[in-house]
Amino acid sequence: MDIGGGSRTTVALHQPRQDRSRSPYPPPPGHEDAGRPCDLVTVPARQGLEAVDILRLRDGVGPVLHDGDCDTLGFLVPPGTADGWDLPGSACTQTYGRGLRTGAFAEPPVTGTGWLVAPDAAYGAATDPAVLRAALGEAARTIEAVDRCR
Repeated sequence: MDIGGGSRTTVALHQPRQDRSRSPYPPPPGHEDAGRPCDLVTVPARQGLEAVDILRLRDGVGPVLHDGDCDTLGFLVPPGTADGWDLPGSACTQTYGRGLRTGAFAEPPVTGTGWLVAPDAAYGAATDPAVLRAALGEAARTIEAVDRCR
């Protein structure tokens, strides 16, 4: 999932500006009340699926995207999370409000993705970063234990 450009594109909810301020142009039709900007934590699908299960058991999962190949999962997290995200094996992308926003979407906000956990099925508008970090750590330990038993 590429938020800042590249081979996969996003649906821009406003025209990006160098100073990262909101565009004076209105949002495209259907995105008037798309919610707050958010960041995106991406992880390998195997670890992400384990984390989703852990978070569902603890009522803590926010919206989650999967890429078209089902290789990567993306957790919507509050804006600013990328500033301090340093968990090995994952990446957190700042969106500066471009494309990804919390709130109800009929379609996933990133081209070539789908909802694993849709906003209307999530426990919140975004996953708490500390809770996600703990769940990803637990998921990695679970996968490591299973792999040792093979």
